[in-house]
Amino acid sequence: MRHVDFSPFYRSTVGFDRLFTMLDSLGQPEQTKSYPPYNIERTAEDAYTITMAVAGFAEDELDVEARENTLTIRGEKTTSDEQDEATYLHRGIATRAFERRFQLAEHMHINGANLKNGLLYIDLVREVPEEKKLRKIAISAAPQVTAADTKQIEEEKA
Repeated sequence: MRHVDFSPFYRSTVGFDRLFTMLDSLGQPEQTKSYPPYNIERTAEDAYTITMAVAGFAEDELDVEARENTLTIRGEKTTSDEQDEATYLHRGIATRAFERRFQLAEHMHINGANLKNGLLYIDLVREVPEEKKLRKIAISAAPQVTAADTKQIEEEKA
């Protein structure tokens, strides 16, 4: 695996440090985690839903946190005495603890999360502040300048 050095970009850019750090971390092995599986779907112009398959987990065993631009979802199964005594012939439903992180774009907010039929739905919306939105600037025509409007500073010699 090749490693790309982004240090020249750090010297010539301002405010893009996080972008280059994210690009640098793309090749890290921790990015290859596949459990639990998830979908990211765009539901409207500025609305998204993350759907994560968390079969076997109850609401109190899941934790969803948003800090700065990172969404973290953790799941930890609480063991009960009844489950410890059970004898399994085949155990295919994963109950291992997990932690999944998502890097969110600026101005992303979590609208809510709900658990239904073993799927965790997290609704996200992008709310750009009014002062950061694109503004259209009107261009007005300058008045035409005529020879009568101009003033002569120096007198011409004859």
